[in-house]
Amino acid sequence: MKKYILFILTLLPMVSMAQSDAGLWTSVGIDKKINKKLSFGLEGEFRSRNDFKTADRWSIGLDGTYKFTKKFRVAAGYTLLNDNRKEKISYNNDDPSSLNYYNNWRPSYWTVRHRVFAGFGLSTGVGRWSFSLRERWQYTYRPEKTTTRYDFDNAKWEDTTVKGKASNVLRSRIQAEYDIPYCTWTPYASVELYNAWSVQKVRYTIGADWKINKKNSAGIYYRLQNERSSNDDDEDSNMNIIGLTYNFKF
Repeated sequence: MKKYILFILTLLPMVSMAQSDAGLWTSVGIDKKINKKLSFGLEGEFRSRNDFKTADRWSIGLDGTYKFTKKFRVAAGYTLLNDNRKEKISYNNDDPSSLNYYNNWRPSYWTVRHRVFAGFGLSTGVGRWSFSLRERWQYTYRPEKTTTRYDFDNAKWEDTTVKGKASNVLRSRIQAEYDIPYCTWTPYASVELYNAWSVQKVRYTIGADWKINKKNSAGIYYRLQNERSSNDDDEDSNMNIIGLTYNFKF
């Protein structure tokens, strides 16, 4: 299993030339089982970008899951996101040597978004293999925000308003897991598509979850995010992602 983890870590430099950014995603979750069918979860997450150097997002979310059968479940939840939106520069023309080449510069800034989701999951198994499908609809709203930008033409700072925006997306994920005999690690691989009338992005993930004991588990994964179309609400880009997770059940 140590070789498997090292393999995940070595994938980052192998594909970095084809991608534009890299980041670390970490999450801590707490799950409470009410009965055999109903459970609730609370999760906090931190993300970085700019080759691990810049904080990208903080979030906290609450969700509930209801299992109708061992193979079929439904889930819904809410997440509060605090995003560090990237700086933005506009230009007056295409000539870098021009005296009025730059128009406006808006530095990066933090802003809040609200997200709700609902979906279902299906699972099945063949031998030691487990396969699952998750379909999730999510709605995200970013309130209007007043920020500052520098006007190069007038050589001064000015207030500017970033309009509020809402987005709907359908997330479809297929995942496969393998149960290794007498091993507390469970490797997995998944592909997830973000659809909004067209495929906006695709996430390819390989990782492994570690069952420490009945209440505690941890995980590590590598994720390749491929951006297919521009989505100003998320501001995501092509990325190499290393993820670390921890979960506590009670």
